[in-house]
Amino acid sequence: MNAFLLAWRASRWLPAGVVRIAAWAIAMLGWLTHAKAERRLAANLARVTGEEGPGLRALTRAGLASVARYYAEILEMRRMTARTVDARVRVEGLDAVAHLFSGDQAVIAVLGHSGNWDLVGAWGSRHLIPVVAVAERLKPDEVFDEFVALRASHGVTVLGHEGGATFRQLIRIARSEAALVCLVADRDLSGSGVPVTMWGRQVKVAPGPAALAAVSARQILPVHVRYERLRGARRRAARSAWGTVLSFGQVIDPADYTGERRVDEMTQAWATTLADGIAARPQDWHMLQRFGWLEDA
Repeated sequence: MNAFLLAWRASRWLPAGVVRIAAWAIAMLGWLTHAKAERRLAANLARVTGEEGPGLRALTRAGLASVARYYAEILEMRRMTARTVDARVRVEGLDAVAHLFSGDQAVIAVLGHSGNWDLVGAWGSRHLIPVVAVAERLKPDEVFDEFVALRASHGVTVLGHEGGATFRQLIRIARSEAALVCLVADRDLSGSGVPVTMWGRQVKVAPGPAALAAVSARQILPVHVRYERLRGARRRAARSAWGTVLSFGQVIDPADYTGERRVDEMTQAWATTLADGIAARPQDWHMLQRFGWLEDA
């Protein structure tokens, strides 16, 4: 049985505190032994921050602790009430973009692999408009199915990433529904990534958000997610020492971009916003996989 699926099923019978400690211990073992995921995260964080030596070692440790926190929260989310979710999520910049959620049109939210994007999706599905997300199809299928069921229980519809077929579904949704289409796009899975500049380096990111905006005439809303320490009444209501911050960036309107390079230019616009958010809180960027650094191509 897949290790994550085993943990998923076992966690149903364990207190949340035990799950958090176990996830943290596994992460620290990976940090101490320089596991493959630790080495990949360290390499990515070094390029974002310029850290090296003890500073990079400490940052990587904090990064793995953040990853462990995310997975522990995922295992806990089946038991989370709406009140608990609300206590854990704090929102920044909503007033400036609230008008986007009051009409009958879709909004394209673009995120990176930072913080707990599942938790903010659960919050958004109740407080904004229905959330539709695209997720990589994990193996075995049972793991993917568990993720889909979990997100559905919090009002989030998940489409499996299947190339052109999924994109056609997204076009239909964007053109016809009032939905928040959430695309985690800092890592390109399409094989046709768009070159952009992030942290002063050339990288490739997913073309999906800008391409969808171009064909549907729907606006892009960059979103950054990070963790923060909780204290007092909010900590008690959240049942956790950590909360999640959802920050909305500046809206990108496809009507402002014309010409053959409009997809590239819109992609650079949201990539700049995500890069700034990640640079401000690099330990919450969960990039344990190969990233699209063009210098490695």
